[in-house]
Amino acid sequence: MSLTLTDITLTYPDGDGRLTALDHVDLEVPKGGLTALVGPSGSGKSSLLAVAATLITPDAGTVTIDGIVTTGLTRGELTAVRRHKIGIVFQQPNLLPSLTAAEQLQVMARIDGRSPARARLRAMELLDAVGLADQADRRPHRLSGGQRQRVNIARALMNDPTVLLVDEPTSALDHERGAAIIDLITRLTRQRATATVLVTHDRAHLAVADRVAEVHDGRLQIPAAH
Repeated sequence: MSLTLTDITLTYPDGDGRLTALDHVDLEVPKGGLTALVGPSGSGKSSLLAVAATLITPDAGTVTIDGIVTTGLTRGELTAVRRHKIGIVFQQPNLLPSLTAAEQLQVMARIDGRSPARARLRAMELLDAVGLADQADRRPHRLSGGQRQRVNIARALMNDPTVLLVDEPTSALDHERGAAIIDLITRLTRQRATATVLVTHDRAHLAVADRVAEVHDGRLQIPAAH
């Protein structure tokens, strides 16, 4: 498994007590597999994604990313795991307005120490994969909402992650563009063998998932074959 959450419990301060966000959660996602997370607002989906991304340390349990147990790692070691092993597609693309589509991706590679030439080559490869090679030199204000989200997805794949975490990628898109984004994520999951977790509120997208996991009050129901 590329992503394994084992017996994860996460709580937050709540007045004089603590609120349980995740309650003994177990989740396994294999390479090339797509698991969809659904559940009502406040059920724990975002908390689960943050723990899987190693952005939040749980009270108990272990997160294993591509064979690396993250428990006990230093802040610098966790940053390295995120940089090399995890791609995150946020709900909003949050692209830098002054950079072109290709430059949005190249920044990620430069942070990792790649040469400008290698970074450009990798960026163009991924923009072609998401159908935007001809838009590489356009800035965000000249891209549609769907195109900006495609850049967001390509940016998350820039460092060839083994785990892809996707948070409500279609919330700002109409049905047709949203369906195209989900199809793209599914295709890239298979082609690049990422372990993908997709948080979605739209049950129309669930047909593409290998498994659907329901989150309620911090508890994850046993994923059923889908």
